[in-house]
Amino acid sequence: METHRLILPGHLNQYGYLFGGQLLSWVDEVAWIAASLDHPGCHFLTLAMDRVEFKRPVRKGTIITLKAELARRGHTSVGYEVSVFRQEGDEIFSTLVTLVRVDEKGHKQPLPPITGSPVVD
Repeated sequence: METHRLILPGHLNQYGYLFGGQLLSWVDEVAWIAASLDHPGCHFLTLAMDRVEFKRPVRKGTIITLKAELARRGHTSVGYEVSVFRQEGDEIFSTLVTLVRVDEKGHKQPLPPITGSPVVD
């Protein structure tokens, strides 16, 4: 899954660069959307991001691209590699986001079977 964002003044920190917390929110959101599209009807919560390292600064007016790809699928969780690029193609951030399937009470639930998709724990 791929989406884009325009960096606006409200997304900036006190030094005029994209606020890291804003980017993390978008990364979390795109991983959740990808998981929800790949597993319709399932409810997911974010469990972890494997690494948070901002590689390049981003200024107002920049269009960024967020890409999420399924990296692993376990019994109750999925992991999506999320990469973020500036419009020039420079990668500014990447991480593995792990989401877990839960029921309405927040208890882990097994993922539904998908034909041809190996389960890796």
